[in-house]
Amino acid sequence: MCEPQSAPDARGESGPRRLKPAQLLFEPPEAVAEAEHFFDLESIEDPRELLARSTELALAFRAAADRAVEYQAVAAAQLADPRRFDRLPTAVIAARAEWSEDYTKKMVEFGRDLLRSGRAVD
Repeated sequence: MCEPQSAPDARGESGPRRLKPAQLLFEPPEAVAEAEHFFDLESIEDPRELLARSTELALAFRAAADRAVEYQAVAAAQLADPRRFDRLPTAVIAARAEWSEDYTKKMVEFGRDLLRSGRAVD
């Protein structure tokens, strides 16, 4: 079976044609910077409601940060696992995570504890 061939172009050459990019007939509008919004807290005028909503957000962010730290610890423990053929030294893990080497050792141990206890993140 034959492969389909391109028809010869105006110069008599066959093969893929290269098209020139189309010229812009107008200038695209500049992006308009919107005012910064933080979960619409700036639109809440009642201080009681503002306190309640901002407290909810702070607690949610704290919980998310704690969860992320657990993921970091599990990953560090897995990367430092001596049974892995591609195991990384503590100094390399520290450099990747932008941690001190002492903090990395603590995170590796925390991750190992999470993995051992079955509390590892899902």
